[in-house]
Amino acid sequence: MESIKQIFRIGHGPSSSHTMGPIRASQMFLEREHDAARFQVTLYGSLAATGKGHMTDKAILEELTPHRPTTIVWEPKIFLPFHPNGMKFEAFNANDECIDTWTVYSIGGGTLANEDFNELKTSEVYDLHHIKDIQALCERDGLAYWEYVAQHENSEIWDYLNEVWKVMQDAILRGLEAEGVLPGGLGLQRKASNYLIRAKGYGSNIKSRGMVYAYALAVSEENAAGGRIVTAPTCGSCGVLPAVLYHLRETRDFRDSRILRALATAGLFGNVVRTNASVSGAEVGCQGEVGVACAMAGAAANQLFGGSPAQIEYAAEMGLEHHLGLTCDPVCGLVQIPCIERNAFAAARALDANTYATFSDGKHRVCFDQVVEVMRQTGNDLPSLYKETSEGGLAKPYKRL
Repeated sequence: MESIKQIFRIGHGPSSSHTMGPIRASQMFLEREHDAARFQVTLYGSLAATGKGHMTDKAILEELTPHRPTTIVWEPKIFLPFHPNGMKFEAFNANDECIDTWTVYSIGGGTLANEDFNELKTSEVYDLHHIKDIQALCERDGLAYWEYVAQHENSEIWDYLNEVWKVMQDAILRGLEAEGVLPGGLGLQRKASNYLIRAKGYGSNIKSRGMVYAYALAVSEENAAGGRIVTAPTCGSCGVLPAVLYHLRETRDFRDSRILRALATAGLFGNVVRTNASVSGAEVGCQGEVGVACAMAGAAANQLFGGSPAQIEYAAEMGLEHHLGLTCDPVCGLVQIPCIERNAFAAARALDANTYATFSDGKHRVCFDQVVEVMRQTGNDLPSLYKETSEGGLAKPYKRL
């Protein structure tokens, strides 16, 4: 299992798989074919089906056209066998002869792979790949999950997580200040600032929940507008973890050092899912995005409240279990409806999972790793129209827009 840095990628929205991944692929192809006369990029499957809403073409063209003319070809009905998010880069010389072809896949969270390489497997940092094994080791040696992370990552991980936390906070603050309509054509108004104002007018319980909603909306709206965010584990689910951590920091006065340790724990749980299943909506649906984000936030919150390794695992298990089967059906291919609202609800659910786990002794029948495997199987069983193609589910009634 590789570094948790791969779970927390800093970049611009609205989609880690449809924006960040294609940007990185474009940069890599440009570097190897900088003398070409022109480029052509063919998008397949989910990348083509929802690429315009996710600004995939804009992201690629902004990387390549300043150097060479580039055309985009859309093939939404062709799903390459390796992964639904396929893209083929072609370079042509002055005689319009194809001199290089490279097919690569954006497999979730901004990660790239094909038959020849896989960024999921580039560098082995962790020797254990399942939470049950990590939990057993922690309980045996008296370690916290974050200490397990510290033992395996190099010392710069804390500087990296500090930058991650800074970007998360900045996204919340920008999102709370911003107003107006989100880009994309749905005419969706930003809501974060209004939710914050209304939350402050209520008593403590409703106020607390409203503030969490506001923080999650702030980050998710920034993502939808192409703002700078952190994948946690993806762009589409980037509002959940920051909302929970920011809310707890504001209401409980947790030091930033403790927040960073909670981030390390969250990254570890997300990394296990990414290794053993997927965080790609195009591969397993929204359960792999918002569901995993909820699990990460539940684990982080429970650690902050002093949970044992078993209680932390239980909080994460509940966060993912109760999102099983969640489809990825973005209206008009935009990371707006139902994505933004789902981030707010998942943040609240993560806090509920923390509370429930805190009341328990951590013992329960279904473990986190089993839920991860069920999520993987469920994702495989979901028809493609429910996996980031905007062909079914909530997206279907809005095809006319």
